[in-house]
Amino acid sequence: MPRMLDVSDEVRSEIGDDEADRLLGGDRAPDSYECTSCRTPGDTHAEPTSTVLFIGDETAVLAFAHARCIPSQVVPVAEEQLAGAVRSISQSQPAAPNLTAPAPNLTAPAPDFTVPNHDFALPAQDAAGTPPQPIAPGQAAILGITCGLVLHGKVGHASLVVEPTGPVGRPGSTSGEDEFLDLLQDAGFQRVSDLDETPEQLPGWSVLVAMGKLHAILQPAAAGGSTGWWQAHQPLQVTDAWRMAASQLSEVTMYAVPAGMVGRQPREDLLRQALERAVALGQVVAASLPLAGT
Repeated sequence: MPRMLDVSDEVRSEIGDDEADRLLGGDRAPDSYECTSCRTPGDTHAEPTSTVLFIGDETAVLAFAHARCIPSQVVPVAEEQLAGAVRSISQSQPAAPNLTAPAPNLTAPAPDFTVPNHDFALPAQDAAGTPPQPIAPGQAAILGITCGLVLHGKVGHASLVVEPTGPVGRPGSTSGEDEFLDLLQDAGFQRVSDLDETPEQLPGWSVLVAMGKLHAILQPAAAGGSTGWWQAHQPLQVTDAWRMAASQLSEVTMYAVPAGMVGRQPREDLLRQALERAVALGQVVAASLPLAGT
């Protein structure tokens, strides 16, 4: 029996016309599934459903989501992160087709301002209230990520606050000058003058949340598609309130500040206060990033 499935052109190009036709015809699609975005049950017979293909360096896995949550798309994921997602999807969707197979090589030149050795902080509600530790001379900075809800007027927006542990310079620079915000502005992020205003959406950038966990911030790849700008060493569990806000608005607000400007705040009200102080100093850039995958 045909299913209410949407297979986007990019998903079709990855899995092939024959597999796409079998999915649409009902031969290879599950009757029910857990939405990979909102994690509630879905029914391919009764409601429009998106196919979401997660691809790593060597493997790929097909998941399903309510069409109202996210569109059908291909989502590049680091191979080690995909392994955990595959286990979760396999446990929640035993009837889903097994598309684990060699995936296309998405390797692209390293972006000009990707900070190496990425790290992350816990959500604002649970984080230890301590600032990031300073780095030793000559040591590469790492990025701390804090998740929290930030009010834009009366609406809570799922937000990420990105703060490096030290100065971030352009490739090859040895001056030690911090150009982190300048680099992000070059990529399209805008200075924040009012925390209540929602920043404009940045084309090509997105936030990957899979199975209720934050996996990565993606940026446009030089060879087309997306590549990781920041990736969690271990996927970061986000709160239900954060995930619901992100799902309802289909986007996440990313704020970026220089090292030592905000720190890891234990509560969302303290996080906002720290951001407001940074805004007053002209030390915050931001953009709205759509959800990628989930």
